Amino acid sequence: MTGSSVINDIVARPPADGHRISFFRLGGIETLGLTELYDRAGRLAVALRGLGVARGHRIGILAGNCLEWVVLDLAALRLGAMTVGFDPAKFASADPALLDRYRLRLLFTDRAAEDTPVTSPVRVLGDVMRMAAEQEAGRVPPPVVYTPEDATSLKLTSGSTGEPKTMTAGVGSIDSDLLAVQEMFAHGPDDNVFVFLPLSVLQQRYWTYSALRFGHDVTICTYEAAFPALRQTRPTVVMGVPGFFETARKHIEAQAGGPARGEDEERAAARRLFGDRIRYLWTGSAPASAGTLEFFTRLGLPIFEGYGLNETCIVAKNHPGAHRPGSVGRVLPGKQVLLDADGVIHVRADHPVCPGYEQAPPGVSERVFGADGTVRTNDVGHLDEDGYLYIHGRADDVIVLDNGRKIAVRPIEEYLRSHPAIEECVLFCPDQARLVAVVSPADGASGADREQAIAEQLARTNAAFGADEKIHRVVVARDRFTVANGLLTSQLKPRRGRILDTYRSAIHDTRGSIHAV
Repeated sequence: MTGSSVINDIVARPPADGHRISFFRLGGIETLGLTELYDRAGRLAVALRGLGVARGHRIGILAGNCLEWVVLDLAALRLGAMTVGFDPAKFASADPALLDRYRLRLLFTDRAAEDTPVTSPVRVLGDVMRMAAEQEAGRVPPPVVYTPEDATSLKLTSGSTGEPKTMTAGVGSIDSDLLAVQEMFAHGPDDNVFVFLPLSVLQQRYWTYSALRFGHDVTICTYEAAFPALRQTRPTVVMGVPGFFETARKHIEAQAGGPARGEDEERAAARRLFGDRIRYLWTGSAPASAGTLEFFTRLGLPIFEGYGLNETCIVAKNHPGAHRPGSVGRVLPGKQVLLDADGVIHVRADHPVCPGYEQAPPGVSERVFGADGTVRTNDVGHLDEDGYLYIHGRADDVIVLDNGRKIAVRPIEEYLRSHPAIEECVLFCPDQARLVAVVSPADGASGADREQAIAEQLARTNAAFGADEKIHRVVVARDRFTVANGLLTSQLKPRRGRILDTYRSAIHDTRGSIHAV
């Protein structure tokens, strides 16, 4: 498989000269060539091998996006070890209990004390570059060779409650995704792919693998630094969740002059924010509003929505030459979408991500993974006559009223939150008869004007849908939904269960809400 495997290729040989990886911090930019990155990863692999790390061992990383993160991940690949990425938003500290829970050989973190003993399996992330520098290049271990079934990473789900479920990620699945993406988007020497979502998410590490294999630049920063970094680094491709692009849209509209803005002003504001080299924008991980997708495309920044899960990796993707608004694109080669009688999507792959969860209560894995590797996504959708996939929402998010009518909440939520005063919206039905929305107010919106704007948008929403889909009242959240307060996942998707728990009393209290007229 060596000749057709992206992972085997980037392990076995250095990348072509002329391309670079950059790390943006609010204090400056650190840049190095991909050949130097490859060399540092090899030297670190020597150091890790000296600490007893061997093929099949697991190395944990709990840290924000940085150079050390990438070098550790690539060094693990060189040894055949598995990277276990921990989302800093979900793991408050480098608890030594993580070592046993996830069977880690070592845990590197930016949260370890500077005086951590050098013999401790919990390591200071800042030591990584020193460890690499102390090694001789000639001692780099020979490259391992992966089979499609071998795993390079342990994924942790971003579930809303309880311990994260874990699953391995096979090389065959990673390879097939990277090759399909390259076929669709043809990343080349003029490209600079911008990554700011957590590197603990395997797909965010794909773009470094892509740069090493296909020859392009990549820029990495944190979410907090994304907008300043865009202006300075002038990328050609930006990977982001819908919430990021919706925030960018509001910023552009504000900078363009408010309600009286013209398209020329919006285009100029978009260039100031994203730079002048954008080739396309990539979004997924959550539903994107039609208005936001149309907005960026109209301004000459084509945005392509896709679909996938931790359990499936990329399933479908719109791309140049095969783009249908409203859909999440055509299904990737090597993947097959099957719909059951209720319209629930099942995904079959030539190279499944994994056979099932490693850590989950009895029966949980069996409800998701079939014996043949088919994954039940719990998303409801359909395929049109040309093979484009449409997602209607989660099966669990279909509300069944006491009259038997099934209500798909996603279109209603999208319509309600299309107003600038509403950043996020989640629908509930506490009595199986009347819908109640909990909305996260937009930053800066407050007071009577905000309530009036929400009430007017509620009226517009109810006028756009049928009687059974009418929202009876709106609960305005005390605070915005954020990752920090646990009401959004790291992919900026609402945690419905936690939102329900947080606002349960307000959802049931008919006195303190904004009521439909």
